[in-house]
Amino acid sequence: MMHILPPPNSAPSGVGSLPHTSPLDACNDVLLYQPEFPTAPTLPSLNPLEAIIIRDAEYLPGGVLQGNSLHLDRSIDFSEAMEQIYLDFMEENYQKYAPTHEGYASGYYELAGRDLSDVMCIKVQVTGPVTFGLTITDKDRRPIAYDAQYFDMLSKMLALRARWYESLMEQTHTPHTLVIIDEPYFAALGSSVMQIDTGMVEASFEDFSTLIQGGIGFHCCSNTDWGFLMSLSPSLISFDAYAYSKEFLLYKEQIASYLENGGVIAWGIVPAEVDKFREENIDSLYEQYLTIRTEVTQYIPEELFDARAMITPSCGLRLADVPSSIDIMKTVMEISNRVRLL
Repeated sequence: MMHILPPPNSAPSGVGSLPHTSPLDACNDVLLYQPEFPTAPTLPSLNPLEAIIIRDAEYLPGGVLQGNSLHLDRSIDFSEAMEQIYLDFMEENYQKYAPTHEGYASGYYELAGRDLSDVMCIKVQVTGPVTFGLTITDKDRRPIAYDAQYFDMLSKMLALRARWYESLMEQTHTPHTLVIIDEPYFAALGSSVMQIDTGMVEASFEDFSTLIQGGIGFHCCSNTDWGFLMSLSPSLISFDAYAYSKEFLLYKEQIASYLENGGVIAWGIVPAEVDKFREENIDSLYEQYLTIRTEVTQYIPEELFDARAMITPSCGLRLADVPSSIDIMKTVMEISNRVRLL
């Protein structure tokens, strides 16, 4: 069953990573430009341990981190570690999956020290098992996702980590939490080359649903089977609307049903890539967003579309410089303000 979030009403928000090297500055900027639905920031420019996958790999059985490279060493007997993850999942022992030090989540710890009882919801982000499992390989260059038992364990390990992130944000007294499963590799769904099927995704989503207390969403910055994702009834779907709105809008009737049932769509209409961002302006991006809105509201009332919409960058901003990331966040906020005046 979907965990229904309070309506964002076209609020501005973010997608995880920022280029900042100061957790204090990063969180201040997030709360300034995303005052209603702030995103706990990851800061890989401050510490590479905060990068996608690495930040969630501390407890990976057989995982070996060399510099910024992670691989699976099958010469290690990690059967006991796998069994422990299954046991911890069954007993909901998520506190054991806290980062071993703050270098894995400096922005999260900074935000957790704030009183955020006046925000609507806080978003946190965890690496999705498909993306994790297709990226990390063993010595034979075989992705760990192709090992069904290992993938099942990986999904539960990441769910435990996600629940810990959520519990950290609960310290802020926020009324709602939202865990975003970051899955850029969802582009592989249905591929004859990548051995990932929808059953694996359904099972992993069920693992997250078992532990997470608040909302659960997906972020995918590539094209995928959007109809399938909506059929899972996540609380939110976040995507690169700047690049993939045409493909996404092939599912207009399902989009309408998803929103009618309480889902939220985070429309990533502002490009996160600085060169593409500089080619646009607020007016051009706002007009692109209105075009999307016009197409979807052929099927649902404008009031419903606006209520269940969120405005974001297309992806995380880690590759931008800090001034450009602030310009992007300002643009997101300005588009949000314009939509709210319609």
